[in-house]
Amino acid sequence: MSRFSERQLIGLVLTVIISAVVVGLAIFTLANLKVIPADYTLYFYATIWFVGAVLVAYLISEIVKKRLGNFIGASNATSVAFITRLLGYIIAFIGFFLLVHVSIGAALAAGGFAGLVLGLASQTVLSNIFGGIMLLFSRPYKVGDRITISTWQYGLIAPTYPPKFFSNDFLIPGYTGVVTDISLLYTTIYTDDKVPVKIPNSIMVQAAIFIHNSEEVRKIRSKYEVPKDLDPETVIKELKPRIEKIEGVLEVDIKVLETTFTTYILGIDTLAKSIFEEPIRDQVLRITMKTIKELQIGNGQKQLAKS
Repeated sequence: MSRFSERQLIGLVLTVIISAVVVGLAIFTLANLKVIPADYTLYFYATIWFVGAVLVAYLISEIVKKRLGNFIGASNATSVAFITRLLGYIIAFIGFFLLVHVSIGAALAAGGFAGLVLGLASQTVLSNIFGGIMLLFSRPYKVGDRITISTWQYGLIAPTYPPKFFSNDFLIPGYTGVVTDISLLYTTIYTDDKVPVKIPNSIMVQAAIFIHNSEEVRKIRSKYEVPKDLDPETVIKELKPRIEKIEGVLEVDIKVLETTFTTYILGIDTLAKSIFEEPIRDQVLRITMKTIKELQIGNGQKQLAKS
């Protein structure tokens, strides 16, 4: 069985289990409150309708997402599938109460207690569902977007490894990747580490979300520790024009961030048109290492010539 079909099966099983719990609790509450008669045969057929309607809604939403993706885009197809599944679940509930001859108004009134019990028992699930609905309408991101999410309290982490600890910058903790799916309960992100992560929608609603797109211009900082026997003015003069030649780099700013007993730390800030930081930083560091090595060799040759 493929990974996709396994995910479908797991989702289907979870949907049936949750649906059975909801229906059972509703029948029990309505029967005890004498809103519905005591003939459970009618409820048996109504339950079959409910479970069948839920399964059909689930399968139709999956088909919609799969078939419409090529025509209206993966993001729009996911939204349509989301609405289809939600409407299917609502129709399943309405049909169930109509089959057991209970008016929607009476069912809502009598189901207050059941809703309270169910809400307390499944706060996390319901918050994820409502979170998914909010994400659908607010659309802070869509399928195919590369995003970084930071939660909970959006805290910053102070770097503690050299040469990072010589500077006063901070790291934003978060998960970065491409959004591959937005369902009723979870948002799936395929991270840059090539690992899919499912994040509950209730967390996504309250998270800080950074959207990365192909037109993005971002500041990328690279740091390099240089021996003090090399004059920083000379290093910057040699280094800056070489880095400016990197494809995608728009501006370059090089400054001395900090010093130690024998070295100083260069901060190389590049304004680049790029979604990813690593490719630009890789080229900057390669060029910097090569430039520093050439300058050190040149200094060595000058000292030999003097001696």
